[in-house]
Amino acid sequence: MNDSEKLLNELKDIRNIMERSSRFLSLSGLSGILVGIYALIGAFFANRIVHQFPYAIPQENLNEVLTSIFVIGITVLVLSLFTIYVLTVKQAKKEQKPIWGPGSKLLLINLLIPLATGGILTSVLALRGYYGVISPCFLIFYGLALVNAAKYTRPEILSLGLVEIVLGLLAAIFPGYGLYFWAIGFGIVHIIYGFMFLNREHKNSEA
Repeated sequence: MNDSEKLLNELKDIRNIMERSSRFLSLSGLSGILVGIYALIGAFFANRIVHQFPYAIPQENLNEVLTSIFVIGITVLVLSLFTIYVLTVKQAKKEQKPIWGPGSKLLLINLLIPLATGGILTSVLALRGYYGVISPCFLIFYGLALVNAAKYTRPEILSLGLVEIVLGLLAAIFPGYGLYFWAIGFGIVHIIYGFMFLNREHKNSEA
């Protein structure tokens, strides 16, 4: 190997080290599966609440229904965040990587900006009575958040974000099926990608 080839290999090694330091790769596949299961259970109960009224929700029951769905949503969110945190910390320790480094900071910042924006906008619209936008907006802004954060974590996150955006747009086109698109996007899709991550983790452990 001549000097130019050695220099090129050294530059490649430096580039790989820099990329690893700016990326957070300790995401747990199991957390994706569990989050998907939580979302499906939440969607099931929300669907039962909504469809106890055969045609439309009476005005006198509207606040009660919205409160019940809000409680379900918050419960799913808290369980999901707790699960992601616990399993991600466990995965990072297993890989002997810091949980809080440049990569995780960049990931969190780029994830939270569009996610918080979408959450605030959706809440404002929902408070004004535009309930049909809740599912499309959450899916679209969640997808945008994943696309924005993908460059700081696993490459599959980009395709996951694009899938969520497409599902959000479909939910906007077919407003009567928002809850079903919600279950697909936050439930089934997360489970699929969770198994993909688990498969990669298994291959890496064997390598």
